[in-house]
Amino acid sequence: MLLHELVTTSGRVAATSGRLAKIELLAALLQRAAADEIETAIAALSGSLRQGRIGVGYAALRAARTERAADDPSLTLAAVDAALEQVARTRGLGSAAVKDRLLRELFAQGTEEEQEFLFRLLIGELRQGALQGLMVEAVARATGLDPDGVRRAAMLAGDLGVVARAALTDGAAGLARFQLELFRPLQPMLAQPADDVADALAQLGEAAFEYKLDGARIQVHRSGDEVRVFSRQLNDVTPAVPEVVDAARRL
Repeated sequence: MLLHELVTTSGRVAATSGRLAKIELLAALLQRAAADEIETAIAALSGSLRQGRIGVGYAALRAARTERAADDPSLTLAAVDAALEQVARTRGLGSAAVKDRLLRELFAQGTEEEQEFLFRLLIGELRQGALQGLMVEAVARATGLDPDGVRRAAMLAGDLGVVARAALTDGAAGLARFQLELFRPLQPMLAQPADDVADALAQLGEAAFEYKLDGARIQVHRSGDEVRVFSRQLNDVTPAVPEVVDAARRL
């Protein structure tokens, strides 16, 4: 799949106000994606990278973006993913120069529209109205599966891209493979938006209110003396919180 196809869909989603229309656009794109493109497409359409952080700041990205753009679209989604994988894996002495070269080469292959999309994606400013909740619905629509089943599998896997690939290639049997597994972090439960307080109470019925305390949202997995701690972003932060590990072992 060409990056151009994904960029075009992203633009149409951003320009569309209706939720169902957005879902249809996203589902149609997912149905056209090859199996090895699905995870990359899901991440990009959600406004994130499959690789997570790639260790490049705003100034470096701005410098790497070339002034000259390609006339015609030829950059594939697979090529973008491979380039970003190289950038993410580049570390150590001289890594900044290598990352800069890789990003310049990537941007040079893109049209002006593709360059803008990549730049906004890489700085986390891709505002297109395709958040993960919408992507869950799009996966369900593309596969004909129940949205609750897709949502549950994504929660258990901690990665909607992996779930989408399983659903699009193996259907319900693919979703059934995702079960609760120790040391595989669960997607945290997040709040849902409401128009105002009255709307929130109407949705919830009876409600209790608590003070919101500052702190870190973590999940702790333990098997015997083995303890691992995961952040809200599902990163393994065990070495950073030895006191939490000790407390978990004493339980």
